[in-house]
Amino acid sequence: MESITSIFKTGMGPSSSHTMGPNKAAKIFKNSYPGAAKWRVDLYGSLAATGKGHLTDKAILSALGENAEIIWHPDETLPLHPNGMRFTALDAKGEKTGDWEAYSVGGGDVRDASDIGVESATVYPQNTMKEILEHTSSRGITLWEYVREYEGPHVWDYLRGTWADMTSTLKHGLENEGLLPGPLKLQRKAVAYHIKAQNSAEFLRRMNLVFSYALACAEENACGEQVVTAPTCGSCGVLPSVLYFLQTHYKFSDELIAHALGTAGLIGNLARKNASISGAEVGCQGEVGVACAMAAGAATQLLGGTPPQCEYATEMGLEHHLGLTCDPVAGLVQIPCIERNAMAAARAMDCAAYALFSDGRHRISYDEVLATMKATGRDMNNKYRETSRGGLASTFGPRLAKNP
Repeated sequence: MESITSIFKTGMGPSSSHTMGPNKAAKIFKNSYPGAAKWRVDLYGSLAATGKGHLTDKAILSALGENAEIIWHPDETLPLHPNGMRFTALDAKGEKTGDWEAYSVGGGDVRDASDIGVESATVYPQNTMKEILEHTSSRGITLWEYVREYEGPHVWDYLRGTWADMTSTLKHGLENEGLLPGPLKLQRKAVAYHIKAQNSAEFLRRMNLVFSYALACAEENACGEQVVTAPTCGSCGVLPSVLYFLQTHYKFSDELIAHALGTAGLIGNLARKNASISGAEVGCQGEVGVACAMAAGAATQLLGGTPPQCEYATEMGLEHHLGLTCDPVAGLVQIPCIERNAMAAARAMDCAAYALFSDGRHRISYDEVLATMKATGRDMNNKYRETSRGGLASTFGPRLAKNP
């Protein structure tokens, strides 16, 4: 497996696949043809179906400039991935000087025909949770110590920076009110939830604080502000909300939070390696589901759990999101995406509490749930994989069109 640092990328929302990836691809292509006078970008599949709502056009134009033409092909899919792009460089006469076929494969990563499916530089020799648990058990180490063993001490500097970016997004989201952009006219809720949480009874206060933190990050993402993929932009509120609550409530140091992020990154890395974190490939189970698994495992570790208990919480976090579709209404990362972040954060806390009462032994492993998620994603009808043609998008979308 590659470094966990690639799971956590700081960039602009609302979608790692639809904004971060295309923006990165556009920059790569522009640098390859610096003398081009104009550009043409053809977007296919999921990128075309929900690209406008996900601000894909703005992400590409910010890299290529106004001399770029974007062509949408929502009913066509390139062969290697649902998020396909074709870039064409043109001279002043409109003649083609170069082209490139690229794919936004999730988490802000970009691949082409030469390297799609090919892993980056290998950092970890183990590729399954079973292998990792066997290794940690034989060495008598924790999951975060396993990360340190292969990444080196410099990884904590990176993760401390990641945490600073996460908390910056969260705090910024707790200070902003008003409407989210787009036709849904959706009101921000994080500020109100945070105020109500502080005046609630103890049980409700804890849960509502977690809700407010998740909403704060997800609403920032919906506005195209800076977020950190965890593992994607659309699920960016789950992990930081859980860790921020635990840090403020139990006074955990930034060092312990960095260790928790290391474990969370390991969990996300396994999902990317053995299944997918792309909503266009496997639906929202690969985004919010994996985010819940990451948060559940990290929380269990922070609260004193053993590696088997962390794995149990991780497995539950994803297992109970299996089959979750990606059905953004109007192609926006708002309904149901924002609330899903809050619900998944609460579920992650529940999974951690449940696992901590156990001895860590259970029947279904995280590896098996990942295999199930991958198979479920393959079986899932295309309309439920980030195309806005099924689920809530098809139920609520027509009503929105009649009553804008």
